[in-house]
Amino acid sequence: MQDDHKFCFIICTNDELQLQECILYLRLLHVPEGYQTELITITDAASMTAGYNEGMGASNAKYKIYLHQDSFIVEPLFLDNILKLFQSNRQIGMIGTLGAGHLSEDGILWHSERCGNVYLLSQHEGSTIQVLQQGYQEVDALDGLLMATQYDLPWREDIFCGWHFYDISQCMEFHRAGYKIAVPAQPRNWVIHSCGICSLLHYEENRRLLLQTYPEIAHPLTTL
Repeated sequence: MQDDHKFCFIICTNDELQLQECILYLRLLHVPEGYQTELITITDAASMTAGYNEGMGASNAKYKIYLHQDSFIVEPLFLDNILKLFQSNRQIGMIGTLGAGHLSEDGILWHSERCGNVYLLSQHEGSTIQVLQQGYQEVDALDGLLMATQYDLPWREDIFCGWHFYDISQCMEFHRAGYKIAVPAQPRNWVIHSCGICSLLHYEENRRLLLQTYPEIAHPLTTL
């Protein structure tokens, strides 16, 4: 039975030091009164989608936070903030800290003007981030560094078997299910993302799969 008063953090990990630092920050978060948290870590996942499906299936929490092992939540009221936004609008299915209001037609997030706030230890050259001062902005897609949901939809491990575009894919699945995706205002960043150099193995292959699976990205007026 679903527990409407539980948050679950789900992390795919292959680095124990980064994981422990991530968990250190999670332990400092304020938990809203009457709620509880749990943590599920997946090691040796076949892919990000497979790992996240495993974590999702193992928890009965209504609210799930899919988190990179190198994403450190530094806003102590993070849980209070996302709970308030989810409860204010049941149509909001997913919340992230960084996203694109209009995703680039090539499916690449950092080719779009992004909104939100995050302290990035490495920046993509030429990228811009609009810092929201109040409210929230509906977006096409989120950066996978943090994706919080209040509804469970399967991650497409049948299509995305690696470590790229799982986040854009899940956003498209939520849109197709009729849910909204939001990036809340963060005048002060909620997350430090200690991202290093990532492997681009199979990146282009997965990008093409993304555009084939979701033609509405390259053709926004496509009727589903």
